[in-house]
Amino acid sequence: MAVSAWRRLLNTTQIRNDYSHKPAGLRWRSNTIFILATVGVGIFTDLFLYSLVVPVLPFLLEDRVGIPPDQVQRYTSALLATLAASSVAFSPIAGVVADSVSTRQAPFLIGLSALIGATVLLFTSTTLPLLILARILQGASSALVWTVGMALCIETVGPDNLGKTIGTLFSFISVGSLWAPAVGGILYEKTGVNGVLGIALAVLGVDFFMRLLVIEKKVAKRYEAEAESDNEPSTPPTETTPDNQTPEDPSTNERQPLLKPQEEDLTTYILPKQTHWLLRTVKILPCMRNPSLLVALLLALIQAITIGSIDATVATRSHELFGFSSLRAGVMFLPIGIMDLIIGPIAGWATDRYGTKIVATLSFALLAPIFAMLRFPHAGGVEQIVFYAGLLGCVGAALAGVGSSSVVEPGIVIDKYYKANREFFGENGPYAQLYGMNSAMFNIGLTVGPELAGELKEAIGYGNMNLVMAGLCAGTAVLSFVYIGGPPKVSSRRKT
Repeated sequence: MAVSAWRRLLNTTQIRNDYSHKPAGLRWRSNTIFILATVGVGIFTDLFLYSLVVPVLPFLLEDRVGIPPDQVQRYTSALLATLAASSVAFSPIAGVVADSVSTRQAPFLIGLSALIGATVLLFTSTTLPLLILARILQGASSALVWTVGMALCIETVGPDNLGKTIGTLFSFISVGSLWAPAVGGILYEKTGVNGVLGIALAVLGVDFFMRLLVIEKKVAKRYEAEAESDNEPSTPPTETTPDNQTPEDPSTNERQPLLKPQEEDLTTYILPKQTHWLLRTVKILPCMRNPSLLVALLLALIQAITIGSIDATVATRSHELFGFSSLRAGVMFLPIGIMDLIIGPIAGWATDRYGTKIVATLSFALLAPIFAMLRFPHAGGVEQIVFYAGLLGCVGAALAGVGSSSVVEPGIVIDKYYKANREFFGENGPYAQLYGMNSAMFNIGLTVGPELAGELKEAIGYGNMNLVMAGLCAGTAVLSFVYIGGPPKVSSRRKT
């Protein structure tokens, strides 16, 4: 009895490659909606815990660690950057590991374990070194969550529906960014650090339960194939051919839709034979010659720089202009999350319908004047608070389009490489490595963004800092128009 229960537990957690004992609830646990919900909850948890501490961190540093008030901005930016730097270091490793294991559940659970440890350490530490260690662990967890989660998404829905999926998921996920700063500010002011830790552990518990249950579609197919082979009598291979397909027919239902030779030309995506060990191990590297892929990764970098600049300066700027406490400073993040929640699905639909080029170009083109206008709010009453909050809401709306295109475009490019080089990439494909690279670029931006914004704010002022961000977004809009989705098509009329 004990052996049977242990075997069932191992099958449930997919630790063993034993597909002869089908786990309970296989059908609903491998359902597309449940897989995407699990990914969504995982990323939601990551962003929720990241955003939960954003308005609290300056006060945590001053109240618990004893950092002088005039140094709080510097240490706040440094701790935000530490998390991002950790994710940069771990993201490529996470991608290689996730593509080389038979199931992605194990790295998913390892990432959550690191996040639980980081959360407890973060809210119980009273010294700066322990806070730094907590942020390093949180960054490692973030790398695993985003890398594995995005790979699961594209494997589950395919690149053609990735825009709608990402847009909808990110809208749900944005609730974490939407409410977490406000929740963190309220709980810290009313209950202290214990209240913030309590809500964090509650969210982590739900996340752990879902990650434990999820089963990938490819793993479910192995269980089903094993069950069919056990139930079918042993017959010669020639007698197992389906009635509507002769043994001589080279076409199969699996091969035809994967290659689509009549619909897309994959010649330019065929890779030469790789001889260097590094290129055979990190299989995403040969694809980096594609300019659309490189600029798509740049989108993630610039997106994160803008987010990092907002995270590092809104709380302190709100305190400077309006004398806001941690509670009210956290509320100032609400407009960003609300607009992201509303615009996310629309941006995802537009990405699938009209392509990544137009969505990425328009989104960055809109961000440029919005950042330039952030210099105008000044100390005052309700009108100035509403003006500042409105501009932050516009930032959230534009970032929704950036997020959708920065995830979908690299997925489209890599899917073509995968179809043209299936033997080279193997069964799993290079998707985890791709989103490990994407995560690394995003977290480089989160590393640079807070530091850049903090230093510029102190050196040239908050308004001029945002002018720099505006110029960065304008330049990225031009690159998006030229390279994202391939070169721009120039229409010409045929003379008759």
